[in-house]
Amino acid sequence: MIRFILSIFGALFSLVTLGIFMVALTVGAVFWMYGRDLPSHESLAQYKPPTISRIYSGEGQLIDEFAQERRLFTPSEEIPDLVKQAFISAEDKNFYTHQGYDPRGIIAAGVEAVRSKGENVRGASTITQQVMKNFLLSGDRRAERKIKEIILATRLEDTLDKEQILELYMNEIFLGQNSYGVTAAAQTYFNKTLQELAPHEAATLAAMPKAPSDYHPVRQKERLMARRNYVLREMQQNGFIDQATYEVEVEMPLRSVQNGDFESFRTALPPRDYFTDEIRRQLSEDFGEGEFFTGGFTVRASVDEEMQVEAARALREALQKYDRSRGKWRGTGEVIPEELLADEAQWRESLAIMEIPRDVVLPTQWYPAVVLNVADQSLTVGIEDGPADGTVPRSDIKWMQGNFQENFKRGDVILVMAAEGQWSARQIPEVQGGFVAMDVNSGRVLAMQGGFSYQDTVFNRATQAQRQPGSSFKPFVYAAALDSGYSPATIVVDAPIEVNTPQGLWRPKNSSNKFYGPTPLRTGIEQSRNLMTIRLAQEVTMPVVAGYAERFGVYDHMGAFLANSLGSEETTLYKMVAAYAMFANGGERVEPTLVDRIQDRFGKTIYRHDNRQCLDCNSSWLEPDQAPQIVTDRFQVMDAITAYQLTSMMKGVVDRGTASAHVNLPVPTAGKTGTTNESKDAWFIGFTSNIVAGCYIGYDRPRPMGRGAYGGTLCGPVFQSFMEKAVEKYGGGQFDIPPGGHFIKIDRFSGARLPVDATGEYVVAEYFRDGVDGFIDRVFDGGFAMGSDLPLFEEVSNSDHQVTTSTGDTVTVGPNASQGDLQGGGLY
Repeated sequence: MIRFILSIFGALFSLVTLGIFMVALTVGAVFWMYGRDLPSHESLAQYKPPTISRIYSGEGQLIDEFAQERRLFTPSEEIPDLVKQAFISAEDKNFYTHQGYDPRGIIAAGVEAVRSKGENVRGASTITQQVMKNFLLSGDRRAERKIKEIILATRLEDTLDKEQILELYMNEIFLGQNSYGVTAAAQTYFNKTLQELAPHEAATLAAMPKAPSDYHPVRQKERLMARRNYVLREMQQNGFIDQATYEVEVEMPLRSVQNGDFESFRTALPPRDYFTDEIRRQLSEDFGEGEFFTGGFTVRASVDEEMQVEAARALREALQKYDRSRGKWRGTGEVIPEELLADEAQWRESLAIMEIPRDVVLPTQWYPAVVLNVADQSLTVGIEDGPADGTVPRSDIKWMQGNFQENFKRGDVILVMAAEGQWSARQIPEVQGGFVAMDVNSGRVLAMQGGFSYQDTVFNRATQAQRQPGSSFKPFVYAAALDSGYSPATIVVDAPIEVNTPQGLWRPKNSSNKFYGPTPLRTGIEQSRNLMTIRLAQEVTMPVVAGYAERFGVYDHMGAFLANSLGSEETTLYKMVAAYAMFANGGERVEPTLVDRIQDRFGKTIYRHDNRQCLDCNSSWLEPDQAPQIVTDRFQVMDAITAYQLTSMMKGVVDRGTASAHVNLPVPTAGKTGTTNESKDAWFIGFTSNIVAGCYIGYDRPRPMGRGAYGGTLCGPVFQSFMEKAVEKYGGGQFDIPPGGHFIKIDRFSGARLPVDATGEYVVAEYFRDGVDGFIDRVFDGGFAMGSDLPLFEEVSNSDHQVTTSTGDTVTVGPNASQGDLQGGGLY
């Protein structure tokens, strides 16, 4: 009997042992099978999470940031214990004791799933398992994924310590509102650092990982409050906060940025503009878009925030002035339906979601508004973040054709600006333009405006718009001539030209439709004479001119066609301004840049624009008032004497030429206007001894801008307005005179050499190379025959000018054309 009983127990023991063995074997087989081709967890030891790339101004102010996932990486040792404890209490209270997975949690989740017949299935994943799921596995709810998760979690526990695992988790976890990681989430929801969070705020963040979209702080406020209080209760039960603290914190209201309780961190950032977006575009090309948006770059921009504001203001003023001179009201084209206008809350809600530019300040902030009533003498408007009964008086629309009834309808969405207790109707101009200013010596772009409003159109006309530069290209023709042995006093015939082309006979003309005979180069560029430029280009040859344009970076490959000497080939304002900087700095190569320095996520400098060497910056013998010696290896694009001669001639453009009526700064200034055929593009680029700035204005789809639309009249005032502020800040001085030359006084109308003591408005001191005496020995005509049916010289009444040369001969030269006649120049 005893033997029988023992045999039964033996059999049972064998069965249990065999069962355990088979279970163990099965589990082992399952884990072996699923553990064979798992991704490597060792890469997590070199974890580099996608982080925000941030752009700072030259003064160190944050001005923009770019990210696919908004994450601010924070090492574990910098995350406060309170925040860690909140997440551990919410997600994995046994985190510091388990080996990657929590058997009790898994069993409890299984029991609950059985009891609810599958309706309530919870993951029971530890923080380590969640790290594996987020980094190496998918998020699907399948037993296969769970097994892989457990295997990888145990392996990770052997590779990293608990703090390293927690660091991965708290920087990778998604917490809603495009916020990844606890630091970004604290900023997004509370506009606070982690160190500033109260226990109930830390608990709010810890409530998010379960389902961020289901715990929105406004739409699901009550649900989030309940989950937050659960986390606080767990923190108290786990001993992380005491009972008194729990009782205080659980009674705190749920406050957030989204609910309007805190100011958003984004309010500290200026609206995105053309400058920072161009940095994004260029660095995305250089590093790749993925690397830029995830690499955590710290970018120090070259922008001067004060001058950027001035650039936007100056260009906007000119565009608005031209737009208003057309007298046409276009509005925004947006309309709020009539049925919403009776309820203020409804029209405000509709107005808030309208895609209307909100980044215009001219001279004060422009606001979206909706027309609520149209009367004979006034317009009643409801204004975003403003009154619901604003008034636009009849006197405000004197500039536009028609009255209120003809231009406005109830429900129209418009832009308005506060004006002396009333409101002024505004609109985005149809005409557009660009502006760039940079340091002539370093190429650092100080300001850039790519249009009237970035929020209206992100297309950057300063860097992306291909436009004909017109007469602003002429300095490159003259540079080629001066480097080829010509001088500012060289005489070129200003007379009719006929050129046979496949399209027919080309007869270019001056802007004035007049011809002025033999004229010095200086007068040719000052008065923007087209015919002289063509003859000069023919003498120098167009391949040489094209070579100069390419050397200056205006074009990559310029066509050697004669019409291109008048600026008919398209380029960008950005390239033109950079090229003019080389005139101003003595002919040295300048590489324009919007970025001074770039550092990677670890603070290592991976790009620096200024690579010049300072030989004695750290020398102990350097006197306090002694400047260090800085060695530059920049390439000399053009001869320094040529650069000065050209600068002197372009200074004449500002002093008495096509820009004289609109540019008048307290420091020496040089520049060149440009206007293309039918005034489709208007340019002015100018410079002082240290700043170069340029502007162009034209329709995005080029069309004539009408009478009076010249480079001098449209862009000259933009340059003047900006540079007045720039000169106040940066100063300016005389242009540097290079060695190797001497001054000779010349009659600027005839080119004749004058005595040393000669004075008068016709006298100019030209800089000649040593060995050149300044006497006229030849008149250049470019080899062109005169037009068969056109006069060589068209007289203008009372305008002949006779001068006596140093040889005793009398020379008659053409008159100065009027400012209005000539300031266009360009393509004719």
